[in-house]
Amino acid sequence: MLVNNAVYVNGERTADPRSLEETYQLLRERGGMAWIGLYRPDQAQMLSVAREFGLHHLAVEDAVTAHQRPKLERYGTTLFTVLRPARYVESEEEVEFGELHVFTGEDFVVTIRHAETPDLGKVRRRLELAPHLLRQGPEAVLYAVLDQVVDEYEPVVAGLENDIDEIEDQLFQGDPDVSRRIYDLSREVIEFQRATHPLLGMLTSLEVGFDKYHVDVDLQHDLRDVHDHAIRIVERADSFRALLQNALTVQSTLVSQRQNEEMRTLTETSLAQNEEVKKISAWAAILFAPTLVGTIYGMNFRTMPELHWYWGYPIALLLMVAISTGAYVVFKRRDWL
Repeated sequence: MLVNNAVYVNGERTADPRSLEETYQLLRERGGMAWIGLYRPDQAQMLSVAREFGLHHLAVEDAVTAHQRPKLERYGTTLFTVLRPARYVESEEEVEFGELHVFTGEDFVVTIRHAETPDLGKVRRRLELAPHLLRQGPEAVLYAVLDQVVDEYEPVVAGLENDIDEIEDQLFQGDPDVSRRIYDLSREVIEFQRATHPLLGMLTSLEVGFDKYHVDVDLQHDLRDVHDHAIRIVERADSFRALLQNALTVQSTLVSQRQNEEMRTLTETSLAQNEEVKKISAWAAILFAPTLVGTIYGMNFRTMPELHWYWGYPIALLLMVAISTGAYVVFKRRDWL
């Protein structure tokens, strides 16, 4: 839909057309620059803009379907810019990415948002308070949009940095969910890198064209400032990825250490149990001999060897003691007792 629409002459807002057709008519009559702001436009709106300003059909297709990577392409006198703005959602502790397309020509700017970010209303208000910037034409609008997108990366960087600090605390607290959080945060950082890394090449391309397209000196300084800011953002994003890779390595090491400690505890427990089993088995073997002799002689059969012999009972007792003592000595020597 048509979000904001205006015609600027000599840096001043002179009209607020209610439709695209009215914008085209006023631009032809008054000259100056038209700035058309669209939010998720339909194909009919895009075709209308494309016909009026001679936009390339490939760029128009990209603007309608979205899901493009950041890029900067020139089609004749029209510059097509794709940006991936981002914002940090504090309540959910995650990064939300959007998409913004900007067409800049000799006397027009068309901005197409496919998400809530960036706040282009803020960009428009800022430029309207500085007519000397708007007098510089569509290039000034493109600069201001780039500056806003890069500025909105700062809270994202701060949010990611805070998440990484929390992960470092979780690592040494033994939190079982930390691996999943490291993985999710790594995915967000990679996506953030995909949004920010292309900016460096895009801004470099704009700087290369300063002389060719006679860009104002003040605007050149502003764009270089945005470039420096973008470099810092990219470097911090790269450091986040390195920190998360290190965190994942530390997590793997800590998990391995805990597993080794558990295995060692299990092994020690098993060895202790084996020692107890050996002792129990040894005493069972020692007691088996007297139990066997006593059991046999306790059957009370009439016909049994040595049953009526005078020395039979002492000999039986002596035999039980001798066998038990011998077994005890054998087990003791083998450290079973």
